[in-house]
Order: sequence, then C-alpha cells, then structure tokens
Amino acid sequence: MTTAISTSEIIYPSSDGEPIAETYDHVYAIFATLQILRQYLQGRRATVLANQFLYYAQGFPKLRVAPDVMVIYDVEPGGRDNYKIWEEKQVPKVIFEFTSKGTQEEDKTTKKNLYEGLEVEEYWLFDPKGEWITQQLQGYRLKGDIYEPITDSCSQALQLRLAVEGKLIGFYRLDNGAKLLVNDELIAALKQETNQRIEAEAQAEQERQRAEQERQRAAELEALLSRYREQFGDLP
Repeated sequence: MTTAISTSEIIYPSSDGEPIAETYDHVYAIFATLQILRQYLQGRRATVLANQFLYYAQGFPKLRVAPDVMVIYDVEPGGRDNYKIWEEKQVPKVIFEFTSKGTQEEDKTTKKNLYEGLEVEEYWLFDPKGEWITQQLQGYRLKGDIYEPITDSCSQALQLRLAVEGKLIGFYRLDNGAKLLVNDELIAALKQETNQRIEAEAQAEQERQRAEQERQRAAELEALLSRYREQFGDLP
C-alpha cells in the first residue's frame, strides 16, 4: 500500500555540494554584483540572492535551479536558505548568469527557456572571460511571453545601465548617471569571502581526490587478495 506524503514533509535542500562557479573571475564577478545590488536596493522591500536554489514547483524538490544572482521585488529583505516561489508569491524580476564556454549551452537554452516560462522579466548573461559572448554581456527582456534581446544595455527592472568593465559589470543609475560603487570595506570583505570560498572548495576537492585514491588502493588490494586466493586458497 502506498502512503501519501504531505507537502509539508517534503525536503527542499539548500545545497548540492557543487562549487559556486568555475573560476575565480566568475566567483568575484558574482559576489561583486551581489554586493552592489544589495547596497543599491537597501531600504527597499526587495532581496538579492546568489547561488541559492530557486524552487518553482511545489511538491517537486528536484525541479530547481540555482541562478548566480537573482533580484526579487515585493518580498522581505534579507537572505534565505533557498527561495520557493509559491511561498514568497513573487517570481524573480531579474536573473544574472555568469556564463562560460562550459555552461554556454545550458545558459543560452535550458535556463533561458525556463526563466522565460517562469516570466522572469529580465535575463542577463555575462561572460567575464569573453569565451563565447563577443561583447561579454547580453540581456533579454520579456515582451509578451517571449524574450527579446536588450539592445541598449539598460535594465528597466533595475533602472540601471549596465557596462562591461573588464571582468566585472559596472552599474549606472538611469536617473542621474551615477555609478554604483562598493566602498573599500565591502571590497575587502568581498575579497576575503571570495578567497575563503575558493580555499574551501579547493580543500573539498583535495579531500575528494584523497578519498578516491583510498578507494583505488582498496580496490587494488582486494584484486591482489583475490588473485592470491585463486592461486593459494584462503589466507591462513
């Protein structure tokens, strides 16, 4: 007999153990954008989240995506372990993906189609290394239910103009042209947080490699013992 599971008993994980991004450039660009937009929206009923699961179908925890940065309006400010659309009653207004050659197909097809279907108003792709987006930055805005390319580099949802500045996105207010800056204290904290994340991921990779080496040694020993038993029988 099958027992029905209450939706309240379904677990929605907040992490999958995967690294936040492929390279230092991507990690730094993600956290710089996160800090700049958080500071810009401070005092407003909005939140900015980075690399956290976005769940979009209640009762189906495997239906999720982890946008690099997402901006949500008309919700309580502050962080969350994850974001569930049916609880917050708001779809992200703007999503940024910091893309690379390795994530190109997913970013420009799978995620683009998903965000379009969820009616995310703007979707921005930023390629810090310029691996496949020649101009590094490409935005899309919903027109009806279809994404159309943004040609003026302006985010109507954020009321900001976006500019490529090396391996980062520069943000400028549309009302007065002022650039959004991160103060020295935030920059120092950002660098520290980025370095800590990279060190933690490097340590986790070392542990994974060490465990794999141990597994291989155990397998080799087992194979050696198996050959010994075939030739001489069980060990005394």
